[in-house]
Amino acid sequence: MLDDVNVIKQRDAHGALGIDAAEYDQAAYVPIILNDGHDNRVITSIVLTGMGGSALAALIAKAWLKDDLKIPFEIVRGYSLPAYVGANTLVIASSYSGNTEETVSCLAQAEEIGAQIAVIASGGKLIDEANAASIAAVDVPEGLQPRVALIYNLRALLALFVNFGVLPVQKLDEVAAVSSWLHTESSRWTAEVPTEQNYAKQIALQAIGKTPVFYGGALTGPVAYKWKISWNETSKNLAFCNEYPEFNHNEFMGWTSHPIEKPFVVFDLISQFEHPQILKRFEISDRLLSGQRPKATTIDLAGDSVIAQLLWGCILADFASAYAAVLNGVDPTPVELIERLKKEL
Repeated sequence: MLDDVNVIKQRDAHGALGIDAAEYDQAAYVPIILNDGHDNRVITSIVLTGMGGSALAALIAKAWLKDDLKIPFEIVRGYSLPAYVGANTLVIASSYSGNTEETVSCLAQAEEIGAQIAVIASGGKLIDEANAASIAAVDVPEGLQPRVALIYNLRALLALFVNFGVLPVQKLDEVAAVSSWLHTESSRWTAEVPTEQNYAKQIALQAIGKTPVFYGGALTGPVAYKWKISWNETSKNLAFCNEYPEFNHNEFMGWTSHPIEKPFVVFDLISQFEHPQILKRFEISDRLLSGQRPKATTIDLAGDSVIAQLLWGCILADFASAYAAVLNGVDPTPVELIERLKKEL
């Protein structure tokens, strides 16, 4: 089925796979910061507020930049800012639509507190407020689902970090440098590439009819979360994620007993840049759970740098989940129930 172009065109009516094939180009996107002037206050902490796909870039950045950011960086996925937020906190309101109510609420709080503020959106209320109040903002390209605008958001986030003096510009350059390589890699996962040579199609076929569980480590945990999001929203399929070493302190035991029937498929997202003890935990855990859960399938993240591997894993998630949607007989793009919920709220 996945090699039948007519079936793919019929089920992928909005062209999700074509959008996935162009994601590499987001790495070369040049963000323009509106209202980029500021008063040069010292920034002592960073808070990004965002939900779902709009928080993904921050999770990736936090894992990647753990040795580069010298100040605390917290990600808020809710309606309220932490009590410590003050004039020396950089609050970044991120919502791809620009209208996410939790993020709009946090922006209003940041303005009332007098924090240093920035916005990432593709229009909507956030960009309107940024223009009205002269708030630094990146108006990213519109027309995508937030989950596949990850690299746009990452580029925008890094540009704001540079603008406010909390990160050197070289980190922004590192993302741009992998664009061509990501193009080469992702071209191997497009619809025209047959299943026997297409890693994304193979993963989708392995997972179909089951509930995937994606595991990462301290470094790759955000990529595991990305796979969960893509499977939930794109494939319309239940999926879960967790990360090591936390897994070994609770969920590890959950696999040993009930439910007896375990209709799951397990994927371990592995990077050689992960802490050596975490890599050991993946191996030992799978061995100790032999016969008590499905054997884990390892997805070795490709690339010669941390950021290359993280972005490679995220793009692969989009391709694999789109093929899973085709196999599930659903359109990969729309998230109608989420839109209905927003209207009812």
